[in-house]
Amino acid sequence: MLMEGKTIRIAAVENGICELVFDNQNDSVNKLNQATMAELHEAISLLASQSDITGLLLSSAKDSFIVGADITEFTQMFSHSEDEISAALAELNGTINALEDLPFPTVTTINGIALGGGFEVCLATDYRVAASGAKVGLPEVKLGIYPGWGGTVRLPRLIGVDNANEWICGGVEKKAEAALKDGAVDAVVAAQQLREAGLHLLQQCIDGTFDYQARRREKQSPIRLNQIEQMMAFESARGVIGQKAGPHYPAPMAALGAIQKHANMSRDKALAVETRGFVKLARNEVTRALVGLFMKDQHVKKVSKGYERQAAAVDQAAVLGAGIMGGGIAYQAAVKGTPILMKDIAEPALELGLNEASKLLGARLKRKRISQTQVAETLNRITPTLSYGDFGRADLVVEAVVENEAVKKAVLAEAEQQLPEAATLTSNTSTISINRLAEGLARPENFCGMHFFNPVHKMPLVEVIRGEKTSEATVARTVAWARKMGKTPIVVNDCPGFLVNRVLFPYFGGFCKLIEDGADFMQIDRVMERFGWPMGPAWLLDVVGIDTAHHADSVMAAGFPDRMSHDHESVIDRMFKLARFGQKNGIGFYRYEADKRGKTQKLQDDSVPGLLEGVVGKRGDISDDEIIARMMIPLCIETARCVEEGIVASAAEADMALIYGIGFPPFRGGALHYMDQMGMAAFCELAAGYEALGPLYHPTEKMKAMAASGGTWF
Repeated sequence: MLMEGKTIRIAAVENGICELVFDNQNDSVNKLNQATMAELHEAISLLASQSDITGLLLSSAKDSFIVGADITEFTQMFSHSEDEISAALAELNGTINALEDLPFPTVTTINGIALGGGFEVCLATDYRVAASGAKVGLPEVKLGIYPGWGGTVRLPRLIGVDNANEWICGGVEKKAEAALKDGAVDAVVAAQQLREAGLHLLQQCIDGTFDYQARRREKQSPIRLNQIEQMMAFESARGVIGQKAGPHYPAPMAALGAIQKHANMSRDKALAVETRGFVKLARNEVTRALVGLFMKDQHVKKVSKGYERQAAAVDQAAVLGAGIMGGGIAYQAAVKGTPILMKDIAEPALELGLNEASKLLGARLKRKRISQTQVAETLNRITPTLSYGDFGRADLVVEAVVENEAVKKAVLAEAEQQLPEAATLTSNTSTISINRLAEGLARPENFCGMHFFNPVHKMPLVEVIRGEKTSEATVARTVAWARKMGKTPIVVNDCPGFLVNRVLFPYFGGFCKLIEDGADFMQIDRVMERFGWPMGPAWLLDVVGIDTAHHADSVMAAGFPDRMSHDHESVIDRMFKLARFGQKNGIGFYRYEADKRGKTQKLQDDSVPGLLEGVVGKRGDISDDEIIARMMIPLCIETARCVEEGIVASAAEADMALIYGIGFPPFRGGALHYMDQMGMAAFCELAAGYEALGPLYHPTEKMKAMAASGGTWF
């Protein structure tokens, strides 16, 4: 054994070949943390000093190669000065360059995952052999940065500018077979043959069959395109990448710019260009927000896994109500492998639910995401029924009937009688109290809320609502099944609107008040979409459904009369009275018609201003900044209230729920991160300017205390 550290060991293999094995003794995966990078530097220095080594094989003792840099450590560097960040990157790049410059051939065997810095280490070796099913990529742009350890330099020289632009600027992760096609790996073999294949390739380099020095020169030299070819490659990419990235995410365009700047440079000069661009991104607010989201997402996953460890299995599910929502739930369960009963009281409703599932599967088949055999297998997992005949074997039931308390109570009580004693019963209610729905149940400890968001197959969030009598076993099983369905479950406590709708309706309250004060709803939509929301509030109300919003508004007003009730006709009231329900009936704030491809398109409706006469106040000069403030302040304050009251367990879960549930702009990091970025003192000062608008604009006492002490949520 030449070296045995806590994360890396080196052993002689045969014929002068050594093997460097990544094996972090303190973690289940390999990460490039400070300890690993220090040992890698030591290891490469040791290898370079040996005169009898003929080749080096890099491998991993874990299920994956290297999952990437340790974000918790790596991002601490971002708070330092630009010079300090540059110096740290220079040191890290020195280690990776030394690996690339070793006086003998190098081959990496990639098992499992090699992402980010982990894949940049792979790129520094002469050749790469991947196991079938392995995954590689440079996803750094998803964190607001781009590869900073030579990825933007080596990959374009290895696979060509066009491919590298897609990989780096899109942050894509590629399976081994796709990576082989692009040239990012040199061979793909079965996992059990990986080490043998790597050693064989290394021996061929030693024997002179492969010219590994030529491969190195290619990676370390300028890109082999003339000026015209370069201009065509980069300019054609600029429009596509810019359109995909949008105005709020600077990393993809910065990565493209860096690749273009250093295209005609040799390795070391090119790395200096990469570093300068990386440093600017590292200190960007968007990067802080996106890295924060990554950390919050890890926290949410950790919480869910804690529940999963104690959860009973769901081998047979059922859904009550076979409309669009019920069909969506049945589809999502079936496509993830859970057999599900879909019950309704009428044959046409069952047909509607099955048609919804068939339509979604057909779309996946058309995109070649699923085979015809898989379509059939998935549909076979959905059993439509008009009776409770097979409910005696259901482990978990989702009630998804009409949003009416009396109807739901009757259906839940009826269903409970048909279920095994240990079965879990849930309601997909969006507004009705879980405690009230539990009143007529014989086993309220087995009951909780399971609030899906529409459309079920697209929206990642599921709110798991704990009632006063809900057991932890019930919560655990529901969380685990939501995860099995591919969703992100967040556990919340019962209150009107739960978490997401409770926070959303103060936002709509800000919208209604702006309309009363003479603002144009289309201007509000434009401003909030530029702010980063996927759709403005009027458009969102149309998508939610004005009838649904009207009902929820009354629930919120009854639940929080001090700040959410109103004694006059709102714009939501008016639209409801006019039966302009939005997308579901084709008319709301906008008109909705199918285009030539059958896709719903939003169109301006010139009749709406006249229909809102008497609700819209006298037209005033309301600035974009005022619109943003009046929309965001109520939402942020209500989010803070939910954390303070324990409706949601943590600030991280609150922010993630808003991003996954209502499309809060990810680059702004969530409502609580947004306040942190502004500073609580500045936020409270901003809110004070609108306190005359009512309690929705009044920060809590805790928020005022945080403002005074300089406190933050994160």
